[in-house]
Amino acid sequence: MNNMTLMTRLEVVVPAREAPDIRELITSSGATGYTAVSGVSGIGHHGQHSGALLFNEYDTLTMIITVLPPDKATELIDAIRELLGTSSGVMFVADTYVSRPEYFQ
Repeated sequence: MNNMTLMTRLEVVVPAREAPDIRELITSSGATGYTAVSGVSGIGHHGQHSGALLFNEYDTLTMIITVLPPDKATELIDAIRELLGTSSGVMFVADTYVSRPEYFQ
């Protein structure tokens, strides 16, 4: 890719009550930021999840997305896998390319 830099993208979907732990792992890993999307809906091993619940936001799903250099990703991936071993949730890891790598260093 012309003038693009390889990075690692992590997308983690967890119950909202688990999101603070994921955010803490991301910030402590050296990632410069993340995007959190609340009220995610879907269906999986634990059944169907609705998006925004009217009176109980605590039981919704949150998707947290971060991008970081590949050399910082392995430790974060391992930490998230350990956390997901004791709760419901899913993590997707993919190579991605960014046009402004200084945002993610």
